[in-house]
Amino acid sequence: MYASREDIDYDFGDDSKVGSEPSKPNPNIDGGWAWMIVLSSFLVHILIMGSQMALGILNMEWLEEFNQSRGLTAWVSSLSMGITLIVGPFIGLFISMCGCRKTAIMGGMLNALGWILSAYASNVHYLFLTFGVTAGVGSGMVYLPAVVMVGQYFQKRRALAQGLSTTGTGFGAFLMTVLLKYLCTEFGWRNAMFIQGAISLNLCVCGALMRPLSPRDIREKYVVRSNSEDHQAKALSHSAETIKSNGVVSEELETKEEATNKEVLDSAQHIEIGGKSRSGRNMYGLRILKTVSQLTVTVRKGFAMWYSSYFGAASLFTNRVFVAFIIWALFAYSSFVIPFIHLPEIVKQYNLSSQNNVFPLTSIIAIVHIFGKVILGIISDLPCISTWNVFLMANFTLVTCILTLPLMQKYISLAVVCALIGFSSGYFSLMPVVTEDLVGTKHLANAYGIIICANGISALLGPPFAGWIYDITHKYDFSFYISGLLYMVGIIFLLIQPCIQKQQPREKSMEEAQV
Repeated sequence: MYASREDIDYDFGDDSKVGSEPSKPNPNIDGGWAWMIVLSSFLVHILIMGSQMALGILNMEWLEEFNQSRGLTAWVSSLSMGITLIVGPFIGLFISMCGCRKTAIMGGMLNALGWILSAYASNVHYLFLTFGVTAGVGSGMVYLPAVVMVGQYFQKRRALAQGLSTTGTGFGAFLMTVLLKYLCTEFGWRNAMFIQGAISLNLCVCGALMRPLSPRDIREKYVVRSNSEDHQAKALSHSAETIKSNGVVSEELETKEEATNKEVLDSAQHIEIGGKSRSGRNMYGLRILKTVSQLTVTVRKGFAMWYSSYFGAASLFTNRVFVAFIIWALFAYSSFVIPFIHLPEIVKQYNLSSQNNVFPLTSIIAIVHIFGKVILGIISDLPCISTWNVFLMANFTLVTCILTLPLMQKYISLAVVCALIGFSSGYFSLMPVVTEDLVGTKHLANAYGIIICANGISALLGPPFAGWIYDITHKYDFSFYISGLLYMVGIIFLLIQPCIQKQQPREKSMEEAQV
């Protein structure tokens, strides 16, 4: 169930795309309706991620309305952002059972409900439940399908497509900040949240655009990619071979289960046809039985796929490179968030407020971040360019900027470093591409759910940790140094595991030769 050439034979070299000219298994792959999927994902990023980056406007309103501490009030926004990512593995279960389209539509309604209920908040703790949890879970139910669907519809232009769709975060941060500020000024924050809830219902429209590919189309897409990478088969490790064998057994069991379930449905249908002469009540009962049987089969199949991906013999966690990727994700996201927290303090300490007011450093990061996503996506899709190498180079650039930022004391030097941070952090658009290359399209939802869950934990705990370090040392430098070093540890894990994966088959072949 888990095995695929993509799952275990990811190319870490520069020639991964040489000579690969896959034919399109479906006219919508890399074109046609695929660009509507990109548009849908782009709008999802505007409405969800853009809104979350604009929550500072509402945070000021909540502080004035409820007269609570800044730390307690800030947890409302932090919960919403963190839960959106942390619920990723559980959203993978919904996708396995219901598909991306239905999951996104349900998430859009839940997100809108969270915004609308928050308009009637009487205290901060009420907002924890309505906005932090309800709207946060709804956001996660739309965000993950938006990323997964782009991965399913694109083959040769995956990095560019993900880059274009995720630029919605930058555009959304600007648009939603202006919108929420206007709504709060004109109508008050309660009516502003009510109106934003109505606007969030457009997430259901975005979900409706996520037309699923047939299993045959996905299978053909995978076969094309596998055939183009046959020359890498010798690099398979012993652990990878184990995954493959376990995956074959799982697929056989799944096929047998599907055959059994089909027999049950066919018998129910036969009974229904044979009972046409009976009363309408019996016919109605048979239809209900058939619907319940179909729903049970779908739920069981989806849960079995989700369970096997995490806890079965062919678990995602048996892929060591993917485990290293999870460890990297635990440290990476906070290193991007921390500069946004400490830059105002840096500007104030070096008396650069006048220059920063003209062109804020955080705005430089946000603007260049948009271009970084698109440019890195274009570069990654070029022939003879490895997405993995582009991903690593961007990470190295970002961690270098994080470690050197405390050394800069002039506005120009800070602006240059911030621009590099914004550009290199464009690797976020490559994360779904790298994840799909590691585990395959079939397991992308479950795998990427784990990755964004790790990012959510990092986003939730990273900023408070940085603030704690600042309170102890009374310097922002150590927050950057510690977060940068932890980030480097994650990158080292990404570098070590592929080497181990390639070294193991060599050692095994030498042992077999000696025998």
